[in-house]
Amino acid sequence: MKRISIVATMFIAALFLFTQCSDEKKTDTDDIKPVAQYGGFDSQVKWGERLVTVGGCNDCHTPKKMGAHGPENDMTLMLSGHPTASPPPDFDAKEAAKKGLIVTQTFTAWTGPWGTTYAANLTSDSTGIGAWTEAQFIKCLKEKKWMGLDNTRPLMPPMSMMPVTEMHDDELKAIFAYLKTTKAVKNVIPEAALLPPPGQ
Repeated sequence: MKRISIVATMFIAALFLFTQCSDEKKTDTDDIKPVAQYGGFDSQVKWGERLVTVGGCNDCHTPKKMGAHGPENDMTLMLSGHPTASPPPDFDAKEAAKKGLIVTQTFTAWTGPWGTTYAANLTSDSTGIGAWTEAQFIKCLKEKKWMGLDNTRPLMPPMSMMPVTEMHDDELKAIFAYLKTTKAVKNVIPEAALLPPPGQ
């Protein structure tokens, strides 16, 4: 009888210790979010920053300055679009349309058979996307609508040619979350000068 009660006591003690370990493990992992939730990054903003970097957003949306090895991104104006004070490309859009040419000015202004278009300000300033909603941003890129608004013109080249429609909504939300944290740069983008479609 004494032997049975020792075994029972040991069993209860082992069960208690096992339960405690299980509870401790559960508590340790309760606050850890799955890494996959943010594309392998520890926050939505960090994921968005990575997507902006590898997606080449700076290529067109960040003005250029001349560096030791040619044009380079002017990161003091990161993602602020075509500078207001810059003149339009010195090229006749109608001439471009005849020849099927596409010409760019520091990659922030583009002239081609559609006319002349300018890279948008993506910073958190009110002249950028500061007042935009997440839904508006997603609509802009998924449906290729200017400013993500109904009854507006479509996005024009080069943005209309970008494969952003293939991105998952979670990726676009991460990009938007990151852009909302960028330094606000006041820069009003010139209006696009569009040509009528061919044959009109």
